[in-house]
This record gives sequence, C-alpha cells and structure tokens, in this order.
Amino acid sequence: MLTLLNLLKDGRFHSGQDLGLALGISRSAVWKQLQHLEAELGLSIHKVRGRGYQLAAPLMLLDPLKIEDVGPKWPVTVFDSIDSTNAQALRAVGQGQAAPFVVVAERQVSGRGRRGRKWVSPFAENLYYSLVLRIDGGMRQLEGLSLVVGLAVMQALRKSGVAGAGLKWPNDVLVGSKKIAGILLELVGDPADVCHVVLGIGINVNMQIAEEVDQKWTSIRLESGKSCDRNVLVAELNEQLHAYIQRHQMGGFSVLQAEWEENHLWQGRSVALIAGANQIDGDVLGIDSQGALRLKVGGVEKVFSGGELSLRLRDDS
Repeated sequence: MLTLLNLLKDGRFHSGQDLGLALGISRSAVWKQLQHLEAELGLSIHKVRGRGYQLAAPLMLLDPLKIEDVGPKWPVTVFDSIDSTNAQALRAVGQGQAAPFVVVAERQVSGRGRRGRKWVSPFAENLYYSLVLRIDGGMRQLEGLSLVVGLAVMQALRKSGVAGAGLKWPNDVLVGSKKIAGILLELVGDPADVCHVVLGIGINVNMQIAEEVDQKWTSIRLESGKSCDRNVLVAELNEQLHAYIQRHQMGGFSVLQAEWEENHLWQGRSVALIAGANQIDGDVLGIDSQGALRLKVGGVEKVFSGGELSLRLRDDS
C-alpha cells in the first residue's frame, strides 16, 4: 500500500494500468489498494476516467536521510503509522537503543497530549516527534526542561515563517490565542541516578481542517500561507533543541529564565490555575529559576509546579 502511495505522492495523474505494472498487480487490485488508502489514511484521491488516479494534494513524506544530512547527527527513525512516537521511543529505550535518538511518524493512531488528551494526527500533514536523551545523575538537568523545549520549538517555528509564535506555561506554543504546538515529557529510570527522558513534540504543520480538535488551533501553513517541508522543519528543530539543551546543561534553567519570560504570551495576565477540581485565580508574575510558575494571589506571591496543572486566561483578562 505504501509503495502505491509513493507512486502517487507527486500529485500527478497515474493510470490504473501503469500503477498495476509498477506494482505487479491487476488493475482491480490497484483499485482495492486505493480504497484502502482512502479509508485507512484519510487521503482524498481523485479518479478521472481516461486519466487515472491523483492525490488531491502532493505529499512530501519524511525522509531520515534528508533530516540527518544537517544539524546534530542524531539517528532518526521514521514510521508510517504508529501508536505514538513517545510510546515507540520508550519501547526503544527498553530494548537498549542508545540515546540520543529521534522517532518521527507520518501518523499516530493513539497520539497523546498532556493530562491524557488525544492529539489529532492526520497522515503526512503535521509533525509527530520524540527525542530521547540520557540523563546521568542530576535532577538539575531536568529542572525547567519542558520550558527549554518550548523555547526550541518556538524558534524553529519562527524560522519556518511563524513570526508570532510565543509560549504559554508550561508546555504549549501559541500564535495569539491559538495552539500550534504542544510538548509532553516522559521519564523512565531513576531521576536521581541514570534515567532517560523522552521529549515529545507535536506541531501543526500543513493541517488546514480538523473538526476533531476541541480548542482554538492554527498551523504553520495557515500562518505563513504556504506549505512547509517537514524534513526541513525536523532538521531545524533538531538544531534548536541541540543548542538550547547544551545551554541548559551548562548553566541550568536560570540562564534561560529571562528569555522564556520575554516570550511568555500570558506574562502579567489574569489567569486561573486549574489543579484537579481546584481553581486558583491570580496574575502571572513570571517563572522562577527552576521553571515553576509565579502567581500573585490575593496580593501575595505564590509558586506552582507540577505535571497536572493547567493554566487558563480569566474571562476578565
């Protein structure tokens, strides 16, 4: 089926006879595979009598050789379809694969965001990415790491034509009020000794329609007005992550604290911090040297951190 997709990815018309010859199957078998492509991957294929078959839009598939050709020489594995890149990365760690390495996919069938939310993952439109790092003997290397990743994602988006990309504590990248990227970090091992951290990143790249998404969203294509080469984006993301992670490892999160606050879109805003069934109203003062959120609550500064916290703008902000 994927061989057929590679024949069609140029967006041109291909006759059923030519496709059958290339695949060594009958025209009726080609027709069945085309139906399977539409149903399984959600692709739209035009069928015109006398001309053949054509994808509604050309596809630019991920290519590890193009990605690894520039930037840090991290091994990159591309999957056509997978449960989630984070889940695969954790499996690879369990099987002994040496870090650092990158897992990307054309599609996720069980993509996850923070707090167990589903991450919508259409085929070959967006970026589903996980980078695995080995952390040796130091909780300090984990302090503020998700915020460091946010800075790298933001810079990669700006390099890709999204000038308005900014940050929302703790793990989102927005354009105005619309989400364009999310970050999910997962740990395996002993954080006080040796562990691995999976930096999971989802970026809306060329998606233009997504009825399943239950919040305001945007994409690189919607913001820039043109299609984005995801291979170039992955290579740029690798470079930004490599640079920011090195700075973090050398100086801790405190060396990046001011830069993060400068790019926090909700700095000074009135917010509601949701922690389970509890809500805390306050004004955003910034973050501390470990990446925790500083809020002014009832005239008093309070500090909050934790993976299950969610931040929302108050209606009067």
